[in-house]
Parts: sequence; structure tokens; C-alpha cells
Amino acid sequence: MDFRVLGPVEAMRGADRVALTGSKVPTVLAALLLARGRVVSDARMSTLLWGWEPPATSGAQIYTYMSRLRKLLGDEVAIERRPPGYALRAPRSTVDLIEFERLAERGRAELAAGRNREASALLGRALGLWRGTGISGVTDHLAEAELPRLEEARMHVLERRIEADLALGRHERLTAELTGLVAEYPLREKLRAQLMTALYRCGRQAEALRSYHEGRDVLADQLGIDPGETLGSTYHAVLVGKLGPGPGAGGGAPAADADDGAPRPSMLPADVEELIGREGELESMRKQLTPEPDGRGPRGLLVTGMAGVGKTALAVRAAHAAARHYPDGQLFAELTTADGTPRSVRDVLTMLLRALGAVPDLADAPGGVGGADGSSDERTCLDELIRLYRIRTAGKRLLVVLDGAVDSGQLEPLVPGSPEATVLITSRARLPRVTQARTTVLTPLEDGAALDLLVSVAGRAQLLADPAATQALLARCGGLPLALRVVGSRLASRPRWPASWLANRLAEPSTRLRELSYGGLDVRGALLTSLRQLPRHTGRTLMCLAALGTEPFRAETAARCLAEPESTAEQRLERLVDAALLDICGVDRLGRPLYRFHELVVLFSQSLGRARAEPART
Repeated sequence: MDFRVLGPVEAMRGADRVALTGSKVPTVLAALLLARGRVVSDARMSTLLWGWEPPATSGAQIYTYMSRLRKLLGDEVAIERRPPGYALRAPRSTVDLIEFERLAERGRAELAAGRNREASALLGRALGLWRGTGISGVTDHLAEAELPRLEEARMHVLERRIEADLALGRHERLTAELTGLVAEYPLREKLRAQLMTALYRCGRQAEALRSYHEGRDVLADQLGIDPGETLGSTYHAVLVGKLGPGPGAGGGAPAADADDGAPRPSMLPADVEELIGREGELESMRKQLTPEPDGRGPRGLLVTGMAGVGKTALAVRAAHAAARHYPDGQLFAELTTADGTPRSVRDVLTMLLRALGAVPDLADAPGGVGGADGSSDERTCLDELIRLYRIRTAGKRLLVVLDGAVDSGQLEPLVPGSPEATVLITSRARLPRVTQARTTVLTPLEDGAALDLLVSVAGRAQLLADPAATQALLARCGGLPLALRVVGSRLASRPRWPASWLANRLAEPSTRLRELSYGGLDVRGALLTSLRQLPRHTGRTLMCLAALGTEPFRAETAARCLAEPESTAEQRLERLVDAALLDICGVDRLGRPLYRFHELVVLFSQSLGRARAEPART
């Protein structure tokens, strides 16, 4: 069975198309495919099918759609009931989105390594999988939630393919394509910079300058901002005649900045537009990321805090601000998968080495690091990758951002040996073994900053119209940026609905976490990944202690609750603190630590208990 979502949602059995009639069944199929094997809850499916006003019979209708889809797809696809929802399992099937992402990742690696011809071919194949507007034929609710992400992924791949083509000297054939793209996406500065580059290399300098001025006017009129660094540097390069046609100048970067052939990777994710309430932490990190006069970096920085508190956003913003201090490049690696499972150190090293221009033969060897048999060959393979990584990073002024570290052991092979390199780490754990790391602990936002963040996402109209409801929303988010963004996004998607509508939906504690999920943002899912990184019995500890609520408590109180010795309870509490599921909020008059749960962690703990108590449904 072949599934397609990069265009009309389709299921193909060989050359035959499965008849998916209406919009509801394609929506159910697309939602299950986009979840990639994870459970799509009934509440989430209901929202994607009917929005925020589902019919009273929504549960029965979802069951009917699932049954219909099972009959259409046959035995080779399993749609399983896994409370609180459904999951699709099709191990022998293909999904065009998965193939698109695989080709795109290979293309990005080839581009980072300077192999532009291979990169152009791979990225072109990825784009060729698109058959029109993604997830066509589904409900507007699903399209609103998922299509922007898919389109943004497509545009990033398109920009990289054009970058590779420019580096290959294909500027003449690109001018027509880029002219159309800039007309369609006038606010995408990179596309405009690429058009200016192609025009200049075709001897059309005046047109390149005119394109810049048109872009500057559009940005000022629609967004009230000036052109960014990419567009500005391309404009300057056109003026002074330094936008040469040679390899390495693609994408609008001045040829004067080209290096001697060594790759200068730039792997940082897109910078966040706003970082509200973290101005002090950002300024401190900017100073910390500035190398000493002798060129040596600060070596290690750690950003830690509970799930959803904004660690990655702060790290990415700080890394972009400090990028100019690291001329040999900026590396970025996610150290966990979407469900919180640690990524293989071998896979991460292979990706980083490719970005640095090395393609180790070991990358294609069978097995993985730390395999079941623990063979010496695998250990040798990993040691060789670490050795090659040390060689490639030696003496270079690199900024390495490692996002979502689980423990110190995962980090040690990924830290360059060069004193000129700096490593910026994000982790929910405190990671006491990170050598010389300067730690920034992020806590939930204060009320003023939380309101500013909510306003920036939702707009002012709904919030100012009902101050009492706005205060209720802030209280129910507990200052957690992820929760505030979910609430703001939901209000922004329904501009005519009052803030009291959502405040009332969040008022019930037992369903609040279900409501704090929207458009791929999910507070409960984020907290669940923290729990999955801990020993299995920690869930029981968390559920027991949830009865203590949000008031401060001592280890003695926890010991009574757990029916364990106080020393054992202290160990369990410290494990929760290290995982950022529990805070130390102070000490009592005898100097003993006081612990406190965030309100959303308490609700999460209670939801675990309800999930275990629910009987399985089919």
C-alpha cells in the first residue's frame, strides 16, 4: 500500500486508487499518517474533523470512520485502538512524506558537504513528490493545523535546491523560476536574495537592485521591518561587485566570504521571531558566547528547565546572535526523537561529520552503536567516528548546539576537543557532569511576560475585550510558554470567539491538558517525553505525589505519601528534580529543602492515573 499526502490524500494498492469519498475519511487517514505511528487521541481527531463544535455523536462517528477505513485498506494496514485514540501501523507500506523527508535530509547533507550536483538531484527528487497543495481533500480544520508546516518544509527544500543550482552556475535557467517564486512569496527574503544573485550573474545588475528595493518596500509596508542580513548583504555585494559566479556564492552570500574550500556549516534552525520574557537570559548568554580575546570560547553552556519552558527557542536565538563569533560554522543536532527516545550517538556523529565535509564509510556499516550484542566491532566503529570528529573540529571556531540531551554520557563524544569551539546544550536534566558548563535555568514566565507572550500570539482584541477571562487563561497556563502559545494559537484561529470561550474550556482540571494541544503543540506530550526518559517506576511516584498538589512540601511528607523511608523518598524526589518535573522552591526554617509541583505537572500526573484506570476500548 502506498500512501500519499503531498497533494490529494490518496491510498494506492498497486496501480489502483482506493476510493476515499468525502472529506472525513481522507481526514482520518491523513491524521493517522501524519502522526507517524503515534496515537491520535479522540479529542484531537474530533477537532480535526469538526473544529471546536463537534456533534454530540462525535465518538460514534469516529468509530464509524475507522471501521470504514479498515475495510477500504484491507489486512495489510492495521488501525489499532489505543486509548485515548487510534494509531495506524503499516510496516510494509510507503508514505510520500517520509520519502520526501529522507531525500531532503540526504540533499541537505550533500549541500553542507559542498557536493552541489548531488544535492540538487536529491532535493529535486524530493520536490518532485509533490502533486499540488498538500493534504488536499481534507477538512479545513486539518488543513489549518498541518498544511503550514508541510508548505514550510517544501519551501526550505526548494530554497536549498536553488542554492545548489546557483553554486553550479545555473543562474540563467533560474531567473524565470525565481521571478515567479518571488512574485508568489514576496516576503521570503532568501528567495529574493537568490533572484538578485541570479540576475547579477546574468549581467542584469540594475534589475537585481530594483528587486531589492521592491522587497524592502514590501517588508516595510506589510510587516514594518527592514530587510534582514541575508538580503542586506546580497544588496551590498551587488553594489560593490563582489557577488561572483563561483561555487560557494549561491543563495545570495557574497563571494568575498567564500572560504578556502573547507565547509562552513550553518545548521541552525530558523531564528524565532520573538523571545518574550527572556531578555535578561538572552543578554547573559550573548555575553557568555562571546569568545575571549585569545579566541577561546566558553567551552560549555547549558540551558535547562521543564518541558515547554522555551529552552530550544532561547538557545537558537542566542546561537544566531553569536554566529559571527564562530566563522568556521555552526552545527546543530537534535539528540532525541519526537517521543523523547535518545538518538544514536553514531547517527548524530555521522550527520555532523557530513556537515563538516566528511563522509565516513562507517556510517553505512550494519548495526548501531550500543547494539544488543555489544560487539567490539561496534565499539571500534564508534571510536573511529569520534576520532574523525575530533580531527575535523580541531582548531576550528565552531558553535555546536546540542538540543535535548538526556544525560552526560550522550554528550561526551559530541564535544569537540578544540578549545576554540563552544558547545551550547539544552536539556531537561541538570547534567552535573557537563564540564565547565555555565547553566541557565529557565522557569515559567511572570504574569507580565506571560501576558505579553499571549498577546503576541493571539492579538489584543479578544484579550482586551474580557480582562477577567484573560487573567483566567494566564492562571491556567501557569506561565509555561508552550501552554501560552497553544492558547494564543487557538484564539488567533477563532478571532470572533471571546476569550471566555476558551477560559471556560480550560476551567475543568481533568480535561485541561486535552485542551492545551493545538497544531502540533501539545503540553501533555511534552511532559510525557520527560517521564519516558526516567525509570518506569517514576510514573507511580509521580502519581502518588500528585495528591500533594501545588503547595510546598518536604521529603518527610513525600515519604509518608509513598510509604517509604525518607532517604528513599529523597532519592525519588531528586530524580524528579533532575528531570525538571519537580522544583526546589526554597528551604524551611531548619534548612531542609521544600519541593513544589507546577500545576500542569500535577494535572499530568493525575491524567496518568486516569489512563491506567480506563478500561481498554475497541
